[in-house]
Amino acid sequence: MKEINRILAIYDQINHAQRKVALATVVYVEGSAYRRPGARMLVSDDGRWEGAISGGCLEGDALRKARQVMREGTPMVVRYDTMDDDANSLGVGLGCNGIIDVLIEPIDPASLMNPVALLQAFVRQRDRRVIATVFCSMSVTDLTIGDRFVRTERVSAGIPDWLEPDMKLVMASGKSQTLTYSVSGGRVDVLIERIDPGIELVIFGAGYDTIPLTRLATEIGWSVTVTEDCIAHLAPKRFPEATCLLYANADDVTDTLSFTDRTAAVLMSHNYSYDLAVLTKLLSTDVPYIGMLGPRKRYDKMQIHWDRSGQRFDPSALKRVHSPIGLDLGAETPDEIALSILGEIKAFFSQRSAGFLTDRVGPIHERVSVDQQQVVV
Repeated sequence: MKEINRILAIYDQINHAQRKVALATVVYVEGSAYRRPGARMLVSDDGRWEGAISGGCLEGDALRKARQVMREGTPMVVRYDTMDDDANSLGVGLGCNGIIDVLIEPIDPASLMNPVALLQAFVRQRDRRVIATVFCSMSVTDLTIGDRFVRTERVSAGIPDWLEPDMKLVMASGKSQTLTYSVSGGRVDVLIERIDPGIELVIFGAGYDTIPLTRLATEIGWSVTVTEDCIAHLAPKRFPEATCLLYANADDVTDTLSFTDRTAAVLMSHNYSYDLAVLTKLLSTDVPYIGMLGPRKRYDKMQIHWDRSGQRFDPSALKRVHSPIGLDLGAETPDEIALSILGEIKAFFSQRSAGFLTDRVGPIHERVSVDQQQVVV
């Protein structure tokens, strides 16, 4: 999400009456590569660029190809084969052992369906959506390279019948696919990717240790709301990076907030009564992740309080509570604790175990082979 926002910020700064722009998008990866399908890089004809399609190895060549695309006004797909370092035509040992296809296309600012305009619409709406991008069309008259189809959770108009099932599947699974179709006797290659809004972090409490958590979360592109029942703690100069500062008491705060399936609520006020009141309210919402700073016995005490007061919560609701919050990193300082908290939240939403990658069996990312394709008649 942060990379998309940065690309859009640079795009908005460009004088399109004087400058030409192209977008490079990774559309296919076989084997290992630093970036996955959907990685993007914006390029202008004065050599300015934002984003990345590799770890820095392919960008130079992609910039040269982008200049050609902007000059000719025609998109192209460039294949980078990094399987053999010794034979690498780029003159660098990439060491990735993969094949990467990159779609480079000129951007027409007047077109509402140009890829940057679609990203702008996504950021405005902050919804989950699937974008299908055609990057190869052979003998199919009504499809050209760069054609796109968009599906949101509510709207799926204009999508071809042969493409709709796979776009629906990607919407449900969240896993991008690069597929080959046989359409009307021709061939069509399509990248189908789901893009999600960034994680929304809501921090209850505005103490000293909230500051590095806010700073680190915004640095990686998350939106951050900090809320407290003490207005003195919410001075903007303490949280210059925060998306929102909200003054509200514990009993009313959840009524003034909206939660999505990408929201993480973190309680770190160091005030037991405040955290108890907020947690009691949060358990009646559908916020998917609730984390609480402090020792486990603090949360145990809250559960005892609920039992004695006759309050009952469904086990599935209590399962959302992570206490103590954070990964076991041996964190001691507020900055280290912030890293531990963000690591756990990221692992939760990515549905990963957060273990050592060196202990992981198999590749880090799911890999696509040339045999993974779909043929539609």
